[in-house]
Amino acid sequence: MHKIVKIILVVLGVIGAVLWFQLPSSDVPASEAVDSGAMNFMFIITYLLLAIAVLFSLVFSLVALFSNPQSLKRTLIVVVGFLVVVGIAYGISSGTDVNIDEMARRGVATTESTVKLIGMGLNVFFLLTIIAVGAMLWGGLRKMTK
Repeated sequence: MHKIVKIILVVLGVIGAVLWFQLPSSDVPASEAVDSGAMNFMFIITYLLLAIAVLFSLVFSLVALFSNPQSLKRTLIVVVGFLVVVGIAYGISSGTDVNIDEMARRGVATTESTVKLIGMGLNVFFLLTIIAVGAMLWGGLRKMTK
């Protein structure tokens, strides 16, 4: 399996090198360079490699997660805790933080639900920051008392 991956990577590297030399020169207008087949194929290879990397990362993470019941339990606790933080942040955010009519006059089309979701995102950030700082302080205090 390791040899197959190395062979595939070498082949993709050679294809990338060939395509690199087929890219349009810098004096070609951008409107024509965008239609370059070599550039489009390089993007396709990039997206393909990115999809493969994401797929393998997810698969190996999930296999490792489900192979150990203790880590699965910890992960579920963290996910539920995050959902609780999101719920609290949504509950304390209001959709009336900005004047929607004023935003519309400035050309920003928005609704009260959009403002509420933005407020929720900010509140999630603030709450998670407070939790992280609190965890660091708690860990430091525990170390100092031992």
